[in-house]
Amino acid sequence: MAFGGTLWMLILYTTIFIHFLLLVWGVSYALARTHIPRGMSRPAPLVLLNLLVGYGFVLGGILEKLGICHRYSILRILNLLIPEVKDPKMITRDLVFDGVPVRLYWPKTSPAGNRKGTIFLHGGAGMFGSIRTSERICHSLAHGTDSVVMCAEFRLGPKHPYPVPVQDCLTAVIYFMKNAKEYGVDASHIAIVGESSGGTYAAAICQELVTREDLPRVRAQVLIYPFLQGMDFNLPSYQQYHSVPPLFRKRAVSLGLTYLTGKTMNVDGVLKGAHVPPDLREKYQKWINADNIPEEFKARGYVPVEPAPFSEELYEQVKRGYETMFAPLLAEDDIIRQLPETFILTCEYDVLRDDGLLYKKRLEDHGVPVTWYHVQDGFHAIMAVAGLKAIEFPSTQKCLQNVIQFLKGL
Repeated sequence: MAFGGTLWMLILYTTIFIHFLLLVWGVSYALARTHIPRGMSRPAPLVLLNLLVGYGFVLGGILEKLGICHRYSILRILNLLIPEVKDPKMITRDLVFDGVPVRLYWPKTSPAGNRKGTIFLHGGAGMFGSIRTSERICHSLAHGTDSVVMCAEFRLGPKHPYPVPVQDCLTAVIYFMKNAKEYGVDASHIAIVGESSGGTYAAAICQELVTREDLPRVRAQVLIYPFLQGMDFNLPSYQQYHSVPPLFRKRAVSLGLTYLTGKTMNVDGVLKGAHVPPDLREKYQKWINADNIPEEFKARGYVPVEPAPFSEELYEQVKRGYETMFAPLLAEDDIIRQLPETFILTCEYDVLRDDGLLYKKRLEDHGVPVTWYHVQDGFHAIMAVAGLKAIEFPSTQKCLQNVIQFLKGL
Protein backbone atom coordinates (compact mmCIF):
# COMPACT_ATOMS: atom_id res chain seq x y z
CA MET A 1 0.00 0.00 0.00
CA ALA A 2 2.87 2.33 0.90
CA PHE A 3 4.59 1.55 -2.40
CA GLY A 4 1.38 2.29 -4.33
CA GLY A 5 1.00 5.62 -2.55
CA THR A 6 4.60 6.55 -3.28
CA LEU A 7 4.16 5.65 -6.96
CA TRP A 8 1.08 7.84 -7.30
CA MET A 9 2.87 10.73 -5.59
CA LEU A 10 5.80 10.30 -8.00
CA ILE A 11 3.44 10.38 -10.97
CA LEU A 12 1.70 13.47 -9.59
CA TYR A 13 4.93 15.40 -9.00
CA THR A 14 6.29 14.35 -12.39
CA THR A 15 3.10 15.58 -14.07
CA ILE A 16 3.27 18.90 -12.22
CA PHE A 17 6.95 19.29 -13.15
CA ILE A 18 6.26 18.57 -16.83
CA HIS A 19 3.44 21.12 -16.88
CA PHE A 20 5.72 23.64 -15.15
CA LEU A 21 8.39 23.12 -17.83
CA LEU A 22 5.76 23.55 -20.55
CA LEU A 23 4.60 26.77 -18.93
CA VAL A 24 8.15 28.13 -18.67
CA TRP A 25 8.83 27.14 -22.29
CA GLY A 26 5.57 28.73 -23.39
CA VAL A 27 6.35 32.04 -21.67
CA SER A 28 9.89 32.06 -23.07
CA TYR A 29 8.65 31.27 -26.59
CA ALA A 30 5.94 33.92 -26.37
CA LEU A 31 8.46 36.57 -25.33
CA ALA A 32 11.15 35.59 -27.81
CA ARG A 33 9.25 34.55 -30.95
CA THR A 34 5.92 36.37 -31.00
CA HIS A 35 5.19 39.98 -31.84
CA ILE A 36 2.47 42.07 -30.21
CA PRO A 37 1.87 45.12 -32.45
CA ARG A 38 2.02 48.56 -30.87
CA GLY A 39 -1.41 49.38 -32.26
CA MET A 40 -3.05 46.71 -30.08
CA SER A 41 -5.36 48.42 -27.59
CA ARG A 42 -5.18 45.70 -24.90
CA PRO A 43 -2.12 43.50 -25.39
CA ALA A 44 -2.38 41.59 -22.08
CA PRO A 45 -5.41 39.44 -23.02
CA LEU A 46 -3.77 38.57 -26.34
CA VAL A 47 -0.62 37.43 -24.52
CA LEU A 48 -2.80 35.28 -22.23
CA LEU A 49 -4.73 33.84 -25.18
CA ASN A 50 -1.47 33.09 -26.97
CA LEU A 51 -0.11 31.25 -23.92
CA LEU A 52 -3.25 29.12 -23.62
CA VAL A 53 -3.29 28.23 -27.31
CA GLY A 54 0.45 27.61 -27.40
CA TYR A 55 0.25 25.40 -24.32
CA GLY A 56 -2.45 23.34 -25.99
CA PHE A 57 -0.41 22.90 -29.18
CA VAL A 58 2.79 21.93 -27.35
CA LEU A 59 1.13 19.49 -24.96
CA GLY A 60 -0.87 18.04 -27.84
CA GLY A 61 2.31 17.52 -29.86
CA ILE A 62 3.94 15.65 -26.97
CA LEU A 63 0.92 13.39 -26.45
CA GLU A 64 0.74 12.68 -30.19
CA LYS A 65 4.39 11.59 -30.26
CA LEU A 66 3.71 9.31 -27.29
CA GLY A 67 0.84 7.73 -29.24
CA ILE A 68 -1.78 8.79 -26.69
CA CYS A 69 -3.94 11.01 -28.91
CA HIS A 70 -3.64 13.38 -31.84
CA ARG A 71 -2.36 16.85 -31.05
CA TYR A 72 -5.67 18.66 -31.51
CA SER A 73 -7.45 16.60 -28.85
CA ILE A 74 -6.06 18.88 -26.15
CA LEU A 75 -7.53 21.98 -27.76
CA ARG A 76 -10.90 20.22 -27.94
CA ILE A 77 -10.63 19.37 -24.25
CA LEU A 78 -9.75 22.97 -23.43
CA ASN A 79 -12.88 24.01 -25.34
CA LEU A 80 -14.93 22.01 -22.82
CA LEU A 81 -13.73 24.36 -20.08
CA ILE A 82 -15.78 27.17 -21.63
CA PRO A 83 -18.90 27.59 -19.44
CA GLU A 84 -22.22 26.77 -21.07
CA VAL A 85 -24.61 29.64 -21.72
CA LYS A 86 -27.76 29.85 -19.61
CA ASP A 87 -30.21 32.26 -21.20
CA PRO A 88 -33.82 32.24 -19.97
CA LYS A 89 -34.84 34.41 -22.93
CA MET A 90 -33.64 31.90 -25.53
CA ILE A 91 -35.07 28.64 -26.85
CA THR A 92 -32.62 26.00 -28.08
CA ARG A 93 -33.21 22.68 -29.82
CA ASP A 94 -30.70 19.98 -30.64
CA LEU A 95 -31.62 18.22 -33.89
CA VAL A 96 -30.05 16.14 -36.65
CA PHE A 97 -30.24 17.38 -40.25
CA ASP A 98 -29.52 14.53 -42.68
CA GLY A 99 -27.06 12.96 -40.25
CA VAL A 100 -25.43 16.23 -39.12
CA PRO A 101 -26.05 17.33 -35.50
CA VAL A 102 -27.20 20.94 -35.28
CA ARG A 103 -28.51 23.33 -32.66
CA LEU A 104 -31.20 25.92 -33.30
CA TYR A 105 -31.56 29.14 -31.28
CA TRP A 106 -34.40 31.64 -31.31
CA PRO A 107 -35.75 34.28 -28.89
CA LYS A 108 -38.79 33.46 -26.78
CA THR A 109 -40.56 36.59 -28.02
CA SER A 110 -43.43 36.02 -30.45
CA PRO A 111 -42.64 37.23 -34.00
CA ALA A 112 -45.19 38.86 -36.30
CA GLY A 113 -44.50 36.21 -38.94
CA ASN A 114 -41.71 33.89 -39.97
CA ARG A 115 -38.29 34.96 -38.74
CA LYS A 116 -35.14 35.48 -40.74
CA GLY A 117 -32.71 32.58 -40.72
CA THR A 118 -29.03 32.83 -39.82
CA ILE A 119 -26.65 29.92 -40.32
CA PHE A 120 -23.45 30.17 -38.27
CA LEU A 121 -20.38 28.05 -39.13
CA HIS A 122 -17.69 28.08 -36.45
CA GLY A 123 -13.94 28.36 -36.93
CA GLY A 124 -11.11 26.11 -35.79
CA ALA A 125 -9.35 25.17 -39.05
CA GLY A 126 -11.59 22.13 -39.39
CA MET A 127 -9.76 20.51 -36.44
CA PHE A 128 -11.34 22.01 -33.34
CA GLY A 129 -14.20 24.28 -32.33
CA SER A 130 -17.79 23.24 -31.74
CA ILE A 131 -21.32 24.40 -31.10
CA ARG A 132 -20.29 25.01 -27.50
CA THR A 133 -17.48 27.38 -28.46
CA SER A 134 -19.91 29.31 -30.65
CA GLU A 135 -22.84 29.59 -28.25
CA ARG A 136 -22.25 33.18 -27.15
CA ILE A 137 -22.04 34.36 -30.74
CA CYS A 138 -25.18 32.41 -31.69
CA HIS A 139 -27.13 33.86 -28.76
CA SER A 140 -26.04 37.38 -29.72
CA LEU A 141 -27.01 36.83 -33.35
CA ALA A 142 -30.41 35.41 -32.43
CA HIS A 143 -31.23 38.23 -30.00
CA GLY A 144 -29.69 41.01 -32.08
CA THR A 145 -31.41 40.07 -35.35
CA ASP A 146 -34.54 38.36 -33.97
CA SER A 147 -33.72 35.38 -36.18
CA VAL A 148 -33.56 31.60 -35.94
CA VAL A 149 -29.87 30.69 -35.79
CA MET A 150 -28.63 27.27 -36.88
CA CYS A 151 -25.16 26.05 -35.88
CA ALA A 152 -23.77 22.77 -37.24
CA GLU A 153 -21.63 20.27 -35.30
CA PHE A 154 -19.67 19.03 -38.30
CA ARG A 155 -17.05 16.30 -38.18
CA LEU A 156 -13.45 17.37 -37.66
CA GLY A 157 -10.02 16.47 -38.99
CA PRO A 158 -7.55 14.96 -38.96
CA LYS A 159 -9.80 11.90 -38.59
CA HIS A 160 -12.25 13.50 -41.01
CA PRO A 161 -10.14 15.73 -43.29
CA TYR A 162 -11.26 17.87 -46.20
CA PRO A 163 -13.85 17.79 -47.68
CA VAL A 164 -15.80 16.11 -44.84
CA PRO A 165 -16.25 19.21 -42.58
CA VAL A 166 -17.40 21.51 -45.39
CA GLN A 167 -19.61 18.78 -46.89
CA ASP A 168 -21.27 18.27 -43.49
CA CYS A 169 -21.94 22.02 -43.35
CA LEU A 170 -23.36 21.96 -46.88
CA THR A 171 -25.65 19.05 -45.98
CA ALA A 172 -27.00 20.88 -42.92
CA VAL A 173 -27.45 24.13 -44.85
CA ILE A 174 -29.42 22.45 -47.65
CA TYR A 175 -31.68 20.66 -45.17
CA PHE A 176 -32.35 23.89 -43.27
CA MET A 177 -33.15 25.79 -46.46
CA LYS A 178 -35.48 23.08 -47.74
CA ASN A 179 -37.33 22.86 -44.42
CA ALA A 180 -37.11 26.49 -43.30
CA LYS A 181 -40.86 26.93 -42.85
CA GLU A 182 -40.99 24.03 -40.40
CA TYR A 183 -38.70 26.02 -38.09
CA GLY A 184 -40.52 29.32 -38.47
CA VAL A 185 -38.04 30.74 -40.97
CA ASP A 186 -38.66 32.76 -44.13
CA ALA A 187 -36.64 30.78 -46.70
CA SER A 188 -36.01 33.91 -48.78
CA HIS A 189 -34.19 35.59 -45.87
CA ILE A 190 -31.46 33.13 -44.88
CA ALA A 191 -27.89 34.40 -44.43
CA ILE A 192 -24.81 32.24 -44.03
CA VAL A 193 -22.25 33.52 -41.52
CA GLY A 194 -18.81 31.98 -41.06
CA GLU A 195 -15.90 32.84 -38.77
CA SER A 196 -12.31 31.97 -39.79
CA SER A 197 -12.43 28.51 -41.43
CA GLY A 198 -16.20 28.78 -41.02
CA GLY A 199 -15.91 31.79 -43.32
CA THR A 200 -14.16 29.53 -45.82
CA TYR A 201 -17.08 27.10 -45.62
CA ALA A 202 -19.64 29.91 -45.93
CA ALA A 203 -17.95 31.23 -49.09
CA ALA A 204 -17.62 27.74 -50.59
CA ILE A 205 -21.22 26.82 -49.81
CA CYS A 206 -22.59 30.02 -51.31
CA GLN A 207 -20.65 29.23 -54.48
CA GLU A 208 -22.06 25.70 -54.54
CA LEU A 209 -25.62 26.95 -54.14
CA VAL A 210 -25.69 29.58 -56.91
CA THR A 211 -26.52 26.88 -59.47
CA ARG A 212 -29.14 25.09 -57.32
CA GLU A 213 -32.53 25.91 -58.80
CA ASP A 214 -34.31 23.63 -56.31
CA LEU A 215 -33.37 25.87 -53.37
CA PRO A 216 -34.18 29.45 -52.40
CA ARG A 217 -31.40 31.93 -53.08
CA VAL A 218 -29.11 32.71 -50.13
CA ARG A 219 -29.91 36.25 -49.00
CA ALA A 220 -26.36 37.15 -47.92
CA GLN A 221 -22.99 35.77 -46.90
CA VAL A 222 -20.96 37.07 -43.96
CA LEU A 223 -17.26 36.19 -44.07
CA ILE A 224 -15.33 36.94 -40.88
CA TYR A 225 -11.54 36.93 -41.50
CA PRO A 226 -11.81 33.88 -43.80
CA PHE A 227 -9.07 31.69 -45.31
CA LEU A 228 -9.72 31.75 -49.06
CA GLN A 229 -6.61 30.59 -50.92
CA GLY A 230 -3.63 28.28 -50.42
CA MET A 231 -1.37 29.40 -53.26
CA ASP A 232 0.55 32.41 -51.95
CA PHE A 233 1.73 32.63 -48.36
CA ASN A 234 3.96 35.61 -49.07
CA LEU A 235 1.26 38.21 -49.60
CA PRO A 236 1.81 41.44 -47.63
CA SER A 237 -0.22 40.36 -44.59
CA TYR A 238 1.63 37.05 -44.35
CA GLN A 239 4.94 38.92 -44.35
CA GLN A 240 3.89 41.71 -41.99
CA TYR A 241 2.19 39.60 -39.32
CA HIS A 242 3.92 36.23 -39.56
CA SER A 243 4.60 36.19 -35.80
CA VAL A 244 1.44 37.88 -34.48
CA PRO A 245 -0.60 35.47 -32.33
CA PRO A 246 -2.65 33.42 -32.28
CA LEU A 247 -2.43 32.56 -36.02
CA PHE A 248 1.22 32.68 -36.97
CA ARG A 249 2.08 32.25 -40.64
CA LYS A 250 3.64 28.82 -40.15
CA ARG A 251 0.81 27.69 -37.87
CA ALA A 252 -1.80 28.78 -40.40
CA VAL A 253 -0.17 26.71 -43.14
CA SER A 254 0.37 23.73 -40.84
CA LEU A 255 -3.28 23.72 -39.80
CA GLY A 256 -4.43 24.11 -43.38
CA LEU A 257 -2.31 21.22 -44.62
CA THR A 258 -3.45 18.94 -41.80
CA TYR A 259 -7.08 19.77 -42.57
CA LEU A 260 -6.43 19.16 -46.28
CA THR A 261 -4.47 15.89 -46.04
CA GLY A 262 -5.35 14.43 -42.65
CA LYS A 263 -1.69 14.22 -41.63
CA THR A 264 1.09 16.41 -40.29
CA MET A 265 3.37 17.70 -43.05
CA ASN A 266 6.57 19.70 -43.36
CA VAL A 267 5.34 23.12 -44.42
CA ASP A 268 8.57 24.67 -45.69
CA GLY A 269 8.00 23.86 -49.36
CA VAL A 270 4.46 25.23 -49.30
CA LEU A 271 5.57 28.40 -47.53
CA LYS A 272 8.04 28.96 -50.37
CA GLY A 273 5.45 28.26 -53.08
CA ALA A 274 7.01 25.04 -54.40
CA HIS A 275 3.58 23.36 -54.49
CA VAL A 276 2.19 25.59 -57.28
CA PRO A 277 2.59 24.39 -60.91
CA PRO A 278 3.69 27.15 -63.31
CA ASP A 279 0.48 26.89 -65.37
CA LEU A 280 -1.75 27.33 -62.30
CA ARG A 281 0.39 30.18 -61.03
CA GLU A 282 -0.08 31.95 -64.36
CA LYS A 283 -3.83 31.20 -64.45
CA TYR A 284 -4.55 32.56 -60.98
CA GLN A 285 -2.08 35.45 -61.05
CA LYS A 286 -4.87 37.82 -62.06
CA TRP A 287 -6.73 37.10 -58.80
CA ILE A 288 -4.03 36.23 -56.27
CA ASN A 289 -1.54 39.01 -56.63
CA ALA A 290 -0.12 41.64 -54.30
CA ASP A 291 -0.85 44.19 -57.04
CA ASN A 292 -4.53 43.78 -56.15
CA ILE A 293 -3.88 44.82 -52.55
CA PRO A 294 -4.32 48.58 -51.93
CA GLU A 295 -1.00 50.35 -51.38
CA GLU A 296 -2.00 51.50 -47.89
CA PHE A 297 -1.84 47.88 -46.71
CA LYS A 298 1.75 47.47 -47.88
CA ALA A 299 3.03 50.40 -45.84
CA ARG A 300 4.14 48.19 -42.93
CA GLY A 301 6.54 46.41 -45.25
CA TYR A 302 6.30 44.12 -48.26
CA VAL A 303 8.97 42.58 -50.47
CA PRO A 304 7.97 40.49 -53.52
CA VAL A 305 9.22 36.92 -53.10
CA GLU A 306 10.23 34.68 -55.98
CA PRO A 307 8.64 31.22 -55.54
CA ALA A 308 10.85 28.15 -55.06
CA PRO A 309 11.26 25.69 -57.96
CA PHE A 310 8.14 23.62 -58.55
CA SER A 311 7.96 20.22 -56.80
CA GLU A 312 5.77 17.65 -58.55
CA GLU A 313 5.87 15.42 -55.45
CA LEU A 314 4.64 18.22 -53.19
CA TYR A 315 1.92 19.17 -55.67
CA GLU A 316 0.59 15.59 -55.70
CA GLN A 317 0.23 15.72 -51.92
CA VAL A 318 -1.72 18.97 -51.83
CA LYS A 319 -3.42 19.22 -55.24
CA ARG A 320 -6.93 19.09 -53.77
CA GLY A 321 -6.11 22.47 -52.28
CA TYR A 322 -6.94 23.99 -55.66
CA GLU A 323 -10.57 22.91 -55.42
CA THR A 324 -12.91 25.81 -54.73
CA MET A 325 -14.49 24.05 -51.76
CA PHE A 326 -11.07 24.45 -50.12
CA ALA A 327 -10.01 27.74 -51.75
CA PRO A 328 -13.08 29.80 -52.76
CA LEU A 329 -10.93 32.61 -54.17
CA LEU A 330 -10.15 30.32 -57.12
CA ALA A 331 -13.76 30.17 -58.33
CA GLU A 332 -14.44 31.17 -61.94
CA ASP A 333 -15.94 34.54 -62.78
CA ASP A 334 -19.33 33.13 -63.79
CA ILE A 335 -19.75 31.84 -60.22
CA ILE A 336 -18.43 34.96 -58.51
CA ARG A 337 -20.85 37.29 -60.31
CA GLN A 338 -23.85 35.28 -59.08
CA LEU A 339 -22.97 35.45 -55.39
CA PRO A 340 -25.29 37.17 -52.90
CA GLU A 341 -24.78 40.43 -51.06
CA THR A 342 -21.70 40.10 -48.91
CA PHE A 343 -20.26 41.36 -45.63
CA ILE A 344 -16.50 40.89 -45.20
CA LEU A 345 -14.68 41.54 -41.92
CA THR A 346 -10.90 41.80 -41.98
CA CYS A 347 -8.41 42.48 -39.19
CA GLU A 348 -5.24 44.47 -39.66
CA TYR A 349 -2.97 42.22 -37.57
CA ASP A 350 -4.04 38.99 -39.26
CA VAL A 351 -2.10 36.91 -41.78
CA LEU A 352 -5.43 36.23 -43.53
CA ARG A 353 -6.21 39.92 -44.00
CA ASP A 354 -5.26 39.92 -47.68
CA ASP A 355 -7.44 36.91 -48.50
CA GLY A 356 -10.42 39.04 -47.50
CA LEU A 357 -9.15 42.06 -49.44
CA LEU A 358 -8.62 40.02 -52.61
CA TYR A 359 -12.09 38.46 -52.38
CA LYS A 360 -13.62 41.87 -51.76
CA LYS A 361 -12.04 43.15 -54.98
CA ARG A 362 -13.24 40.16 -57.01
CA LEU A 363 -16.81 40.53 -55.77
CA GLU A 364 -16.89 44.28 -56.39
CA ASP A 365 -15.35 43.84 -59.86
CA HIS A 366 -18.35 41.66 -60.74
CA GLY A 367 -21.00 43.93 -59.28
CA VAL A 368 -21.71 42.02 -56.05
CA PRO A 369 -22.68 44.47 -53.26
CA VAL A 370 -20.03 44.33 -50.52
CA THR A 371 -20.07 45.82 -47.03
CA TRP A 372 -16.53 45.84 -45.63
CA TYR A 373 -15.56 46.34 -42.01
CA HIS A 374 -11.86 46.55 -41.23
CA VAL A 375 -10.72 46.29 -37.60
CA GLN A 376 -7.64 48.49 -37.31
CA ASP A 377 -6.48 46.97 -34.00
CA GLY A 378 -7.90 43.51 -34.69
CA PHE A 379 -6.20 40.13 -34.96
CA HIS A 380 -7.31 36.68 -36.05
CA ALA A 381 -10.08 35.12 -33.91
CA ILE A 382 -10.92 38.40 -32.17
CA MET A 383 -14.67 37.71 -32.46
CA ALA A 384 -14.38 34.10 -31.28
CA VAL A 385 -13.87 35.28 -27.68
CA ALA A 386 -17.13 37.27 -27.58
CA GLY A 387 -18.70 36.93 -24.13
CA LEU A 388 -15.54 35.56 -22.50
CA LYS A 389 -14.84 38.61 -20.36
CA ALA A 390 -11.30 37.66 -19.21
CA ILE A 391 -9.96 37.55 -22.77
CA GLU A 392 -12.47 39.72 -24.61
CA PHE A 393 -11.07 42.77 -26.41
CA PRO A 394 -12.48 46.27 -26.92
CA SER A 395 -13.06 45.56 -30.61
CA THR A 396 -14.66 42.14 -30.08
CA GLN A 397 -18.13 43.51 -29.48
CA LYS A 398 -17.67 46.10 -32.24
CA CYS A 399 -17.08 43.24 -34.68
CA LEU A 400 -20.13 41.36 -33.48
CA GLN A 401 -22.37 44.44 -33.52
CA ASN A 402 -21.30 45.33 -37.08
CA VAL A 403 -22.28 41.82 -38.20
CA ILE A 404 -25.62 42.15 -36.41
CA GLN A 405 -26.33 45.57 -37.95
CA PHE A 406 -25.64 44.20 -41.41
CA LEU A 407 -27.97 41.23 -40.88
CA LYS A 408 -30.71 43.45 -39.45
CA GLY A 409 -30.57 45.65 -42.53
CA LEU A 410 -31.19 42.82 -45.02
